[in-house]
This record gives sequence, C-alpha cells and structure tokens, in this order.
Amino acid sequence: MIETAQAFGIDIGGSGIKAAPVNLEAGEFAEPRFKILTPKVSTPEAVAEVVKQQLEHFEVPESAPVGIAFPAPIKPGQPLDFIANLDQSWIGEDITAVFTEACGRPVVVVNDADAAGLAEQHFGAAKGQDGLVIATTLGTGIGTALIYNGHLIPNTELGHIELPDGKGDAEKYAASSVREQQDMSYKKWAKRLTKYYGLMEKYFNPDLFVVGGGVSRVSEKFLPLVDIKTPIVPAKLRNEAGIIGAAYYASTKH
Repeated sequence: MIETAQAFGIDIGGSGIKAAPVNLEAGEFAEPRFKILTPKVSTPEAVAEVVKQQLEHFEVPESAPVGIAFPAPIKPGQPLDFIANLDQSWIGEDITAVFTEACGRPVVVVNDADAAGLAEQHFGAAKGQDGLVIATTLGTGIGTALIYNGHLIPNTELGHIELPDGKGDAEKYAASSVREQQDMSYKKWAKRLTKYYGLMEKYFNPDLFVVGGGVSRVSEKFLPLVDIKTPIVPAKLRNEAGIIGAAYYASTKH
C-alpha cells in the first residue's frame, strides 16, 4: 500500500465492491479505487473472498486500519437481523467476525450511509460544521446518517419515517428511484422532498442537511426548490464517500 495512505476503505454494494487506500490528511484516495463485481450469489463466504482479494491487490499491511462500509445496520458483536441488497444467508451472521476471519486480520464494519455521512462531515460538504448534521443519500431508497459535533449516532433509518396525510414511508414517496419510475419533473419531486426534509427539520432541528447519491450531480435542478429553513447542500465526495468514511471510521477505532 502506498505510503501516503493511513487507512484502507472498502464499500460493499449490491452490484460492486470498491476499495482504495485513503489519505486521511487530505480526505481522498491515495491510489485509484479498484472495483470487483459483487458475486451473483452474494453469500458471506463469497463477499468476504472479494474483500480479501482487495486487500491482497493493494498489499495492505497488517498495521493499517481497515474499514468496511456495509449495506445494513451494524451492531458489533450481534448477529445481523436484516439485509436488503445481498444474499439472505447474511441473516444471523456476525458481520465483523465474518470479515475478520476471512481476512485473517481485524477489520471495522460500519453502515454504508453512516460511512458516507462521516466522510462528508470530516472532509466534504459538512466540514467544520458544529451541531447536528443529517446526511442523506437519495437513490434506490433514502439512506441517512446523524452526526452530532463530529460524533456518529449510528444505524438511523430515517428514510423510513412516516410522512403525514397518508403519504406513508418516506423513501417510497421521495427516493430518487421513485422520481425516475414516475418520470417526475424535478419541480414536482422537490415538493415531495420538501415534505420529507420539512418533517425531519420539525423533529430534529438540524444545523445542516447534506444530500448525496448520484442525483446530487444535478443538485441545481432540485435543491434550490426544497422549501425549508435549514441550510441544505449537495454532498461533495459522492461515490467516494463510502470508502473514505469507512477508512476514517476504522482509523478512530484502531
């Protein structure tokens, strides 16, 4: 692993497993990321084998902190009780133990939305922001991360908050995928996002919202139309955030 890296991050998704050494002084990749497609049958054994390949590819030394961003709520030492985007055989597994055993070294596992939020707080759009930051990812669903004065409040699922007036589960009403499926204009979608972020504002009184996900590339088309009092800004690190955040989180636990 290159000398400018202080930690190593891996981001596990339903379609790809991406990894890179991370320069934590600059908050960026120390080398270009390496992606391996997620195995079609994404069992713990199959996914752990890919993670092991990533570590070997970059020749990550034993001394380097290794962080893994994973698409599920993470409670260290407890078995997984929910998984959406990977094989259901993950249910009942202790994720940290699976990766530690397969890789023959200690690793730290963090929820993928939490990893992205940490990256934005420490290196991206929320850098230097005190108080409560709510980082959201608008994609297939709505991922959320709560960070208070730089400290992560893990495993929030605020994409599933119930909207009033019979609108139901927020992500089924306002996720980016819903906009695409319904061929919705950005103006109409922004009205839905206003309902979502307005409710979050009412309950949590945050100091800043950060909006990530692929759609943040065109944030100028919808974010100025979201009518709330709290400042709301696009994410800066985008699809690098999971890797950078996982590496940062691992460095704090090392």
